[in-house]
Amino acid sequence: MSDEGTKKPEENAELEDDVVEFEFNEDGEEDLKKTLRKLRADLKQAKAEKEEYLTGWQKERAEFANYRKQEDDRKANFSEAVRERILTRFLSVIDSFNLAFANKEAWEKVDENWRKGIEHIYSQMNDIFEEYGVKPVGEEGENFDPNIHQSMDIVETDKKELDHKVANVIQKGYKLGERVMRPARVNVYEFHEPQK
Repeated sequence: MSDEGTKKPEENAELEDDVVEFEFNEDGEEDLKKTLRKLRADLKQAKAEKEEYLTGWQKERAEFANYRKQEDDRKANFSEAVRERILTRFLSVIDSFNLAFANKEAWEKVDENWRKGIEHIYSQMNDIFEEYGVKPVGEEGENFDPNIHQSMDIVETDKKELDHKVANVIQKGYKLGERVMRPARVNVYEFHEPQK
C-alpha cells in the first residue's frame, strides 16, 4: 500500500492543496514542458499580484503617514488659534492698564500700596504675554509699516526726515511670533513744504 492510502482524510486534503496541477498530453502522461509553462505563468501571476499588493500597501502607508502629519498640523494650528484668541481677549485688559497709567496726574494721587499692587498685576500680565511670545509693536519715530500699523490720522510736518514716520501711538499693537494680533493705531507724519 502506498503512503497516501494510509494517511487520514484531513492529511489527504492538505496534500491536495499543496500538489501543483500537472498538465497531461493526449496519452495521459504528464507533459513536463506544459507543466513548467503553467508553473512559470502561475509564478509570473503571483509576482504581479505581490507587486500590486506591495504597491497598494506602500501607498496606503504613505497616505496614512500624510494623514497623521496633516492631523498633527491641524491640531497645532487649532492650538495656536485658541491661544491667540485667548491672548487677544486680554489685550483689552492691557489697554485698560495703559489708559490708567497714561493719566499720570490721577495715577499719582492713588494710594501707593494700591498703585504698587496694580503695577504688579500689570507686570504679571506682561510676563504671561512675553512667555507666549506676544510682543508690542508701534513706537513713535519708527517708519510707518502698513503690516503692523493702522493709520488713524495724518500729522503735517515741515521736516522731511519725519515723512512717513509714526508721530504718536494711539493704541499699542501686538504680534504673536511673526503674526500680527492687532495692528498699532498710530498718527503718521506727512511732509509738506512750508509756504513761502
